[in-house]
Amino acid sequence: MIGISGIRGVVGETFTPELITRLGATFGTYCNGGKVIVGRDTRVSGEMVKHALLGGLISTGCRVIDIGICPTPSLTIMIDELEVDGGVMISASHNPIEWNALKFYEPTGIIMDEDAGREFLSIYYLGDFDYKYWDGIHDLEYDHSTEERHLKRIFNHTDIEAVQAAGPKVVIDSCNGAGAVITPKMLEKMGCEVVKLHCEPDGLFPHNPEPVFKNLQDLAETVIQEKADIGFAQDADADRIAVVSEKGEIIGEEMSLALAVDHVLSSEKGPVVINMSTSKVISDIVEKHGADLYVTPVGEVNVSKKMKEVAAVIGGEGNGGVINPAIGTGRDSLAAISLILEMYAQRGQPISEIAAGFPRYEIMKVSVECRRGETPRILTKLEEKYEGNRTDTSDGLKIFFENAWVHIRRSATEPIVRVISEAPTKQEAVSLNSEIQQYMHEQMDS
Repeated sequence: MIGISGIRGVVGETFTPELITRLGATFGTYCNGGKVIVGRDTRVSGEMVKHALLGGLISTGCRVIDIGICPTPSLTIMIDELEVDGGVMISASHNPIEWNALKFYEPTGIIMDEDAGREFLSIYYLGDFDYKYWDGIHDLEYDHSTEERHLKRIFNHTDIEAVQAAGPKVVIDSCNGAGAVITPKMLEKMGCEVVKLHCEPDGLFPHNPEPVFKNLQDLAETVIQEKADIGFAQDADADRIAVVSEKGEIIGEEMSLALAVDHVLSSEKGPVVINMSTSKVISDIVEKHGADLYVTPVGEVNVSKKMKEVAAVIGGEGNGGVINPAIGTGRDSLAAISLILEMYAQRGQPISEIAAGFPRYEIMKVSVECRRGETPRILTKLEEKYEGNRTDTSDGLKIFFENAWVHIRRSATEPIVRVISEAPTKQEAVSLNSEIQQYMHEQMDS
């Protein structure tokens, strides 16, 4: 899979050492043999991938700094802190354990966009690598300050005293991923009573790491058993977050962004940026605060670039990816947790009551297997079928209905088509999603 979220594949099948080394040489050439930092999540395959990558980077004269196991947002912060020419994060994010990936970052701390990606792939396919002679090869360097630098940024922009005074009991499920050490440490320093769930950084995921409803049952049960005030779930590289209330209710990934947006806009007015697949609750919150809303195609890079362009105060994606520009350029689950805990402490309300004050919509996310070459034809057929409706084709196809919408697009991280529908009720969201799926299957069968 090659897309806006990097290059990923199944280890031992498509994601091989030969491929990884070649990609390393490609990025080293792209960076003109500059200074590059490398980090990884806890996946079992991570060490193999790292060493294959290092060979390619070092062979092109790069000065490589290994920052070890860390969340993806920590790596993007380190790009800025160390003023390097690029960064590579080894992580397949929410994908299952058999997957791994390389995410390539620009000196801005933002992941490569499409234009940069085309230049990158041109170097890759031509094999025009800038290999250096023996006297142009540099030793690998190490930096162990990542955790300290990331937490310092968060604490500089958080009302720590308010959270400490509230002393919330928090359950954190890091899925044995990159957030397993730094997140409990952050919570403890903020004065929380911490219950750790799946916080062994061994990369053996107890469940699929995507923070969606079916993977949050352990967390919900633990929140109830421990009589905790709130629960958080991170994905494997700790850039996404989902929330569980004190009642064990799965507030979910969409509402994680809603909480963060509402809290920031309560004290700081400014633009907000989201993607096309994000719940309407965000636009309702932004309208309530009288702020400006910008909507981009799906993909962290699209949101991050637009946020920088319009000087947004908060933004993100409905998959639980909150971007706080005061802290970093990318999705950051730790920054999101700090915002939500600050909100909880300052408002003095249970998280269930805060969430209940927002407009409620039901969103349904389904994955449909579809041959890559078939997707454009099916989207065209769908656009023709709903030609009387308002549509947006800037990223796949989004169809608007009176009180609902559905977004159909090819996934950038898995070989599937995502069908996301939202409506005022679950029955309407399910019905709309099923209608679209049925038509897609009819077209595939024909």
